[in-house]
Amino acid sequence: MSASLEKGINALKEQVDSSVAAFFSSCVHCGVCAEACLFYTETGAPETTPINKTEPLRRIWKSEYTLFGRIGKMLGLTKKVDDQFLTEWETLVYDNCTLCGRCSMVCPVGNDIALMIRKTREGMAAAGHAPEGLIGASKRAVTIGSPMGVKLPALEAQIRHVEKDTGLSVPVDVVGAEYMVLLSSMEIMNFPEFIGAVAKIFKKADVSWTISSEAFEATNSGIQIGVSDIAAELVQRIVDAAEKLQVKTVISPECGHAYMAIRWEGPNLVGKPFNFKVRHITEVLDEFRQNGRLKITGKESQRLTYHDPCQISRRGGVIEQPRNLINMFSDNFVEMPDTGKMNWCCGAGGGVSTNERADEVRLKVFQRKKDQLDEIKPDAIVSACSNCRIYLEEGLEEYNVDIPLMSLTETLAEHLAD
Repeated sequence: MSASLEKGINALKEQVDSSVAAFFSSCVHCGVCAEACLFYTETGAPETTPINKTEPLRRIWKSEYTLFGRIGKMLGLTKKVDDQFLTEWETLVYDNCTLCGRCSMVCPVGNDIALMIRKTREGMAAAGHAPEGLIGASKRAVTIGSPMGVKLPALEAQIRHVEKDTGLSVPVDVVGAEYMVLLSSMEIMNFPEFIGAVAKIFKKADVSWTISSEAFEATNSGIQIGVSDIAAELVQRIVDAAEKLQVKTVISPECGHAYMAIRWEGPNLVGKPFNFKVRHITEVLDEFRQNGRLKITGKESQRLTYHDPCQISRRGGVIEQPRNLINMFSDNFVEMPDTGKMNWCCGAGGGVSTNERADEVRLKVFQRKKDQLDEIKPDAIVSACSNCRIYLEEGLEEYNVDIPLMSLTETLAEHLAD
C-alpha cells in the first residue's frame, strides 16, 4: 500500500463517527436521492446517484466498524479501497457533485448525504485523488491568501478605482467598525461593482464598516476540496482579523460556499465559538430594510426571478431576506417552479467551477436550470452568489439563451434614493 493511499484510508476512518454510522445503517436504498440530483436527472447515469458517491466511505465503515464487514475482511470477501477504485470514484465525488444538499432534503430517513460526500472528499484528497484545479486553488489559498491568486495590491487597486468612480470611501483596517466585509476573488476581479455597491449602501445606512487587509478573501477552498486542516486555517485567518479589528459582525459576500464555511462550519473547524456574529450580505441588508435604513426610488419594470444559491438558501436558511429586498425594487417578480430550499443548483458549486475536467458534464446538467427558466420566461435573473452568476451566464450562453444576470446587492444600490 502506498503512503498516500494509507493516508487516504486513515482519513476516511477518521470521518466515521456516530452520525456516519447511523446514516449508513439506516439507508434503505430507496433511490429517492437520485431524482433530487441534477447530475442523475440530466445524465441518467446510475453511478451518479448521490448515495453511490459515498461508496469509498461506506466500504471503510463496513469493513472496519461492522461485525459482518470485519468477518468479510478476515475472509478476503470485502471489497477493497485501493488506488484504482479511488481513481474511478474521483470524477463522481468531485465532477458530479456540487455538495448542494438537495439529496439530503428528500432522504426519507433523514440522512445528510451531502455531508457524507463531503466527508468522502476528505479521504480522496488525502490519498491524492482530487482534481488539479482544486489542488492548485487550495495551495494558492494557503500560500497567497486567495484561490485565484488575488493579492492585496490587486484589491487596493480596485478600491482606488471604486473610490474614484463613486466618490465614496472604502475603509480598510478600521478598528472598532461594526461590520467587517469579506470579498470573494470574483468580486474583486470580476465584479468590483459589488464593492462600490456596499460602500453606497453602508453610507446611506449610516453604519461603520471595514475591509481587513489581512483577511479579505471569503472563499474557502479547504471546504471544496475536502481538507479540514486547510479549511480551518482559512477560517482562523478571518477570526484573527475580526478579533484584531474588534468588529461586531463579519459579513459574507455574495458567495455560497464562503457563507456556509465561515458561518456554519467555521466554529467547529476552529474548535470554539466566535465572539462576533456572521451574516450573509442579504441578511444584513434585510435588517437595514426592517430598520428603515434603506430608502428606494424607482422600480424595475422587467420580469425578474431569483436563483437561490444552494449554500445560502437550502443549506443556510437565507430564503425570505433576498425576496424581501427584491420586492423593494420590483413589482414584477416571479418564482421558479422549484424554489427556495428546493431550488436546483446552477451546477458549478462545491469546487466544480474550479475543476476544468468537469466542464462538459457541468454544462450538460445546466439543462435542468434552463428548463426552469423556460417555464417562467423571465427578462432577467437576480442572484446573490457571484459564482452562480458567472456560471449561470456561461450556461445560458451554451444554450443560446439571452437572459441577463443581476447582482442583488448591486441592483439594490442602484435604486437607493438620494
